[in-house]
Amino acid sequence: TSEKMRIDPNGNVGIGTTKPTHKLAVNGIIRAKEVIVETGWSDYVFEEDYVLAPLSEVEAHIEENGHLPGIPSASEIEANGAKLSELVTLQMAKIEELTLYLIEKEKQLDSANEIIERQSRQLASIFLRLEAIEN
Repeated sequence: TSEKMRIDPNGNVGIGTTKPTHKLAVNGIIRAKEVIVETGWSDYVFEEDYVLAPLSEVEAHIEENGHLPGIPSASEIEANGAKLSELVTLQMAKIEELTLYLIEKEKQLDSANEIIERQSRQLASIFLRLEAIEN
């Protein structure tokens, strides 16, 4: 039979590997009901001094690099793996940025709708005066 699990002298545990390089190294699929990751969080996006990049810059970065700014590329993940805590924090930051973009776009849309409504009323008034002049 082959060795299934090892605890090395440094206290690293290997399952499916005889050379664990971390406190727990698993060569295979891990199934769990829950994983708790303790890390920082991304609420810094909501701080007043946070600079939200213009969408044109985000678009340019995507066109040039094929991925979102601040997020590792697929090739980086394939080469180096991804730390779950860092990736979840980065994803949350992007969700929070999206929320800020949506709020900004909603304000722009509301403003544009107010202008359209005002111009529609002005146009209706002009048509009424024009109609009165023609009659």
